[in-house]
Amino acid sequence: MTRRRIDARVELEFLRATEAAAIVSGKLVGRGDKNMVDQAAVDAMRGVLGEVDIDGVVVIGEGEKDEAPMLYIGEHVGTGDGPKMDVAVDPIDGTTLASKGGHGAISVVAAAERGSLFHTHIAYMDKIIVGRQAKGAISIDATVEENLHSVAKVTGRPVHEITVAVLERPRNDELVRRLRMLGCRVRLFGDGDIANGIIAALEERSRIDMLMGIGGATEGVVAACAVKCLGGDMQGRLWLRPGEDEIAKSEGIDPDRVLSLDDLCKSDLAMLAATGVTDGELLQGVSYVRGSAYTQSIIISSLTNTMRMVDGKHDLAAFVNLSHANVNGIAATTLLKEQVTS
Repeated sequence: MTRRRIDARVELEFLRATEAAAIVSGKLVGRGDKNMVDQAAVDAMRGVLGEVDIDGVVVIGEGEKDEAPMLYIGEHVGTGDGPKMDVAVDPIDGTTLASKGGHGAISVVAAAERGSLFHTHIAYMDKIIVGRQAKGAISIDATVEENLHSVAKVTGRPVHEITVAVLERPRNDELVRRLRMLGCRVRLFGDGDIANGIIAALEERSRIDMLMGIGGATEGVVAACAVKCLGGDMQGRLWLRPGEDEIAKSEGIDPDRVLSLDDLCKSDLAMLAATGVTDGELLQGVSYVRGSAYTQSIIISSLTNTMRMVDGKHDLAAFVNLSHANVNGIAATTLLKEQVTS
């Protein structure tokens, strides 16, 4: 057995970070300000990550140091006393969803050994994600038709029973048209790139068989951590907007290169923790009852070779000082305090 180089207790510490982000930001759901929802989640998540016994570096975060006061790319997180890790955070995957009170917003932390997570400043990636049963059956170089028939063959199902999740954007319109011409089901989603990538790899719990199309590059790397742990498969290729060829050149990245799952997450020691902010297909959102918050989370980890669903009950008094974000003059902490005393 390979010697474990990362203490498995880190899983639960990262879970505490996503729970805190979901609980604090959840009080701002539906209030129409996505920036404040995100800021509340960032504040809460950073507060907990600072207590984790790792020597972590944020490789996917809220932006550059000058743009983001916390959880910026290159920021060191953790106590510094522990394993060296790459950390990828998305305090709210689906900020627009959360601000509108929509379904499927989650808080996410993924991590792997230092130097193992792919990172780029290019915004978008064309990607395909499947579960364990279809591992080896996909190719980003193949046509839509070839990939769909290949997955149908290895799963022993007709094409019309295959469901493909696609981010609903104009850049994916041609993909959707071709999928529908083949007769398969298409599940369009407006936001929640990471959540749908995880769902596509969760064969035993999902009604989605594949994720295809152009979505976020950083979201693809975060999802890759979960896909790696679940034994699924993923391929991607960066999708450049006008002017981004210079970014690719400066990073030494060939934009035509096929990115395998091992390119996106090199390490076999990886994990992902996520907590629901609003109700969705992957997780239930946060609810608040008589001074307590109720959460549902998932931990997917190769440290322990497990996938855990975790239901939590939390005393809200422990979270009232984790964020200073406010919307329309109402602070998230004020809303939490009101719930504690109600």
